[in-house]
Amino acid sequence: MYQITKKNYFKNGKVYAWKETFTIIKAKKPCSVAFANIVDKNETTVIIEQSKYNKKNVIEIEKDWKILTFDMVLPFGLVGFLAKVSKVLADENIPIFAISAYSTDHILVKEKDLTRTEEKLKELGCIIEER
Repeated sequence: MYQITKKNYFKNGKVYAWKETFTIIKAKKPCSVAFANIVDKNETTVIIEQSKYNKKNVIEIEKDWKILTFDMVLPFGLVGFLAKVSKVLADENIPIFAISAYSTDHILVKEKDLTRTEEKLKELGCIIEER
């Protein structure tokens, strides 16, 4: 297993902020144009650009989220990467919605918290870019 260190992954690690605004939906079914569909035995969660969701598919909705993607390949067994990110942001009272892909991670933060989030990630050593 890998142990996360600031030196290894945060220093000069690229993070890009998506220019689009997203919504997180508890949905009736998955959506083919979504950023992500998460289907488990209890519910379907759809993360989709706010301008593209279908109101008929919504059970519950959370609007005004921005995606930040850690544009770096992270080892599959890496330990503590998101823990460090969530701790730094939790200390600032910034809620996140985290998604892990096979080799990278994404966090969603409320649009109103984006600037503070970017500042905190820069303090960790990340380089922020817009997508």
